[in-house]
Amino acid sequence: MTGAHSLLTDASIGATHVLLWGARAAVEIRCPGPGVLRVRHAPSSAVTSFTHPEQPPKHSFAVVADGALPLSARREGDTLHVSAEGASLEVSLAAGTWIFSDAEGRALARSEAVSGQVRPAFPVDELRSRLSLAAPPGEAYLGFGEKVGPLDKRGLRFTFWNTDAFPPHVESDPLYASIPFFIALRGGVAWGLFLDEPWRSEVDIALNDPTRIEWESRGPELDVYLLAGPHPADVLRRYAALTGRPAMPPLWSLGAHQSRWGYETEDDVRGVVRGYRSRGLPLDVVHLDIDYMDAYRVWTWDRSRFPDPARLARELAAEGVKLVTIVDPGIKADEGYAVYDEARARDYLVRLPRGGPLVGEVWPDPAVFPDLTREEVQRWWGDLQKPFVDAGIAGIWNDMNEPACFSVRPDRGLPAPSGGRTAGLGAIEGSTLPDDARHGARRHLEVHNVYGLGMSRATHEGLARHAPERRPFVLTRAAFAGIQRYAAVWTGDFASNFTHLEASIPMLIGLGLSGVPFVGADIPGFTGRANGELLVRWMQAGLFYPLMRNHAARGRPAQEPWRFGEPYLGLARAALERRYRLLPALYTLMHEAAETGIPVLRPLSFAAPGDPEALHAFDQLLFGGDLLVAPVVRPGQSKRLVYLPAGAWMDFANLERAGSVEQGGRHVIADAPLGVVPVWLRAGGAVALTAPRMHTTSASWEEITWHVHAAERVSGRLYEDEGDGHGASRVTRVEGGLDGATFALERSATGDLPLAREVETIRVHGVPAPRSVVGARSRRAIDGGVEVEVAADWQRIELQLS
Repeated sequence: MTGAHSLLTDASIGATHVLLWGARAAVEIRCPGPGVLRVRHAPSSAVTSFTHPEQPPKHSFAVVADGALPLSARREGDTLHVSAEGASLEVSLAAGTWIFSDAEGRALARSEAVSGQVRPAFPVDELRSRLSLAAPPGEAYLGFGEKVGPLDKRGLRFTFWNTDAFPPHVESDPLYASIPFFIALRGGVAWGLFLDEPWRSEVDIALNDPTRIEWESRGPELDVYLLAGPHPADVLRRYAALTGRPAMPPLWSLGAHQSRWGYETEDDVRGVVRGYRSRGLPLDVVHLDIDYMDAYRVWTWDRSRFPDPARLARELAAEGVKLVTIVDPGIKADEGYAVYDEARARDYLVRLPRGGPLVGEVWPDPAVFPDLTREEVQRWWGDLQKPFVDAGIAGIWNDMNEPACFSVRPDRGLPAPSGGRTAGLGAIEGSTLPDDARHGARRHLEVHNVYGLGMSRATHEGLARHAPERRPFVLTRAAFAGIQRYAAVWTGDFASNFTHLEASIPMLIGLGLSGVPFVGADIPGFTGRANGELLVRWMQAGLFYPLMRNHAARGRPAQEPWRFGEPYLGLARAALERRYRLLPALYTLMHEAAETGIPVLRPLSFAAPGDPEALHAFDQLLFGGDLLVAPVVRPGQSKRLVYLPAGAWMDFANLERAGSVEQGGRHVIADAPLGVVPVWLRAGGAVALTAPRMHTTSASWEEITWHVHAAERVSGRLYEDEGDGHGASRVTRVEGGLDGATFALERSATGDLPLAREVETIRVHGVPAPRSVVGARSRRAIDGGVEVEVAADWQRIELQLS
């Protein structure tokens, strides 16, 4: 076994990069954007590279930033000082370690050691690259993608290896998505680290050694991006600039989704829609699981059960409902099946080490796998969607794309240099492909984690090519960093119990803190037996998920809302109606995410980065910056403990009941009978809601009610457009506040989208009855405030208070 130490003896300094090297190791430093430094460690460079110390070009599946800002460097003895816009690095040449600081000179992160090992093996060498970081006392670590546990992952250990986890548990790791990115928070100051390595890796977050984070990759290097804050939102802005800003979804995808593995015929689908409409339940989307395919052949229809998909799509469209179809990557190996024949003829399949196509088993058996890590295969796969788009399919649901594989056809192995044969297909971790399977020039061990990313890219870009007038909707189970450019992510096969309901909240927040804002969990759990109470409580939490989907497994009881009877049906209807009232606020937050990378679901630490109580309130969330939500996540509870960060918070339960104002920085007891989801509106917050509808139409809202919690400073925002496509838009801002005995609000708007309404309603909470109102058409007293009606193009209202 060959070990590589980190002693660096030489340096080459250019205008936009620094290259350091020693006898075995090499380090390259660049600045891809303000406040971001890339430190590319190759601890075994002399062994793994043919061009040591120069590092070979690297293709990143995640990073889209291609800039290289100027940097400067100066050497003082064995220390090299590297400075760039918004960040600096102090490198110890003797130890090969570094200290990362922000523009204010605050030391944010320190590496303790970098090392690598190479073990010659046949047919593939075994590599290990390790990075050790200091973990100061009290520093919290958030993010890491789809991971279990509380928001602060300190004291946990994770593996990054996308896995078909069925059934997952609250301690299961790894799961379906791998995003090696975290945000550290200490003393109210944040910084971030992204390890741009698709290889299988593991991270120990101050578990084995409470003073260190230890990260090990199975690849030849450690490509580290360090991101300065100081606020968590600043880190996420930089991360989005680095890995790509999220795609703006179509409005309909933010409505209610209904799915089940077991809708076997087109009449089943019609029945689901009739079931919703006849009971007055809002619905926008029905998902078709694998039952619609002809013998599990991807991109086909079983015409005995779905004789005319285009007609079905038209019928549902008349009810305001879209169709989304599941697509798995496994291709049935069936002579005469055009998808298989073409993939084989074009050499688009994952191969064995010997070169023949790898044959496995998923739902189709035998199955082969398109190599969706290659761009030419991605384009081919995306073009296979055209008949589905032409038939009216609105979006694609990518499943089993870790990739999942139940079994692999055995082979005899390769003749080994020492005689005999190798162990056949080599290592297989989980229900997937062997480590030594070949994806073009790469091995599966390297690209396993980006297979789902490649599939989602292929799907998104194919939909954009074949329906350019619409925004693509893609839902994926497997993911890697950068997935936000292409798809929404759901948390896979959660179970129908309160434990998984509670676990969904920190997991979805963690995904948001990993750059993925469009997220959701199956309601009320995919597998198991839900009862009416669980359905209602999960829908109350789920009305704030960006993706709100009811989904159930074959062989389990159906979970459509009416299956549970009353009073649960009525409470489910109320939750759905609140979701549709919330759509203007949700759509606005999705637009903010698309512009900045800041998620919809945020930890309380966004409001109070230096407050440890806010950090550990992992079963609560901020919906944007103004609403605090504390869903009930335990059975039988009619009250719950809630932490309110510093500031004033108005009880706004169910998004409708304006109640008392509580001062934050403390815990309160919230009343939460079965029909109530506890919500608070921040002082100074202004949230736009609308009237409930049976389905979405346009995001140019015909009815808007602003709910404003009066304070010295008030601000709110509303984004509007047609709800799909790429046409005109409008951003409306309301700003103002209390000044003595006067409360005033001013409206400003940008964009050329015409107004779709003539009036707006403004409810100002937390003010006494005004003596006079200027700028309103009418007014009326409400509990704890006043409601005024204004022209839709109003510019200013002024309340003279008693």
